[in-house]
Parts: sequence; C-alpha cells; structure tokens
Amino acid sequence: MCVDKIDRRILSSLQDNPQRSVADLASEVGLSHTPCWRRLKKLEESGVIRERAVILDPLLLDLTVSVFAELRLKQHDEETLEALEAQAREHPEIVECFSMSGQGDYLMRIVVRNIGEYEVFLKKILLHLPGVASINSSFALKCIKMTTKLPI
Repeated sequence: MCVDKIDRRILSSLQDNPQRSVADLASEVGLSHTPCWRRLKKLEESGVIRERAVILDPLLLDLTVSVFAELRLKQHDEETLEALEAQAREHPEIVECFSMSGQGDYLMRIVVRNIGEYEVFLKKILLHLPGVASINSSFALKCIKMTTKLPI
C-alpha cells in the first residue's frame, strides 16, 4: 500500500489520540467524514494500522522491574527458531521480543513485579525455551523514554 501525505497526517493524529472520532480526525486532516473513514479502513485492512492500544503505567500496577534479556541459542535451525518465537508470544511478561544480529540471537524486554519474580521466570520459563544456550540479563534503572509513536 502506498501511504501518502494525507495518510501520514491521519496516522500521526491517531498516534497522538487513538480514541479520536472519525469526524474529529477528518476535520483535523482536512477531509470530509466518508473519505477519511475510507482511508482509515484501508490503513487498517492493509496492516499499516496493526491495532490500537491503551498504554498503562507499569509502576502504578506494581510492575516495577524491566529486564532486558539477551538470549543466545545452541542451534539456529528453523524449527528451533519458530518454536522459541511461538513460546515467547505466549508469555505476557515478555512484552517485546526481537530477533537480533550480533552476538545475541534474541533480545526480550520482560516486565515483572520484582527481581524475585524475574528469578522464578528465568528458571521456570526462559531457560526452558527451545534451544537456549545462555541468557544475559540487564535491569533497567529508570525509564527515560517509552513510546509507541513512530516518526512519520
């Protein structure tokens, strides 16, 4: 799908306020309701808009520890990679997971209540993911910036 200037204005506006009504969105980007709605539907159907989310404050929910876990694998066959990725998607504590270049094979951001909870997660879940050879864990001291907004 080709994303033009108007689509980018729609996307930018939605990033600022995903609950905005189509009428408000249309007014902001200079379209009437129906053409704006059509563009919005095309952006959703094409997958440019994957989903709309509510951003929660983890500290207010007592999820005070963010861990960045770098995983190295024993083997790199397709079956192992797909199995690890499928299992990573099943655990809500793993909020982000990236296949990486460089020394580590995967980088995960894991959110838990405390270090003890991470220790249990490490022992019971992470170390048992398919093909894991080693895990290097780093703990975030403070979140400086966290956003879902893309620079469009």
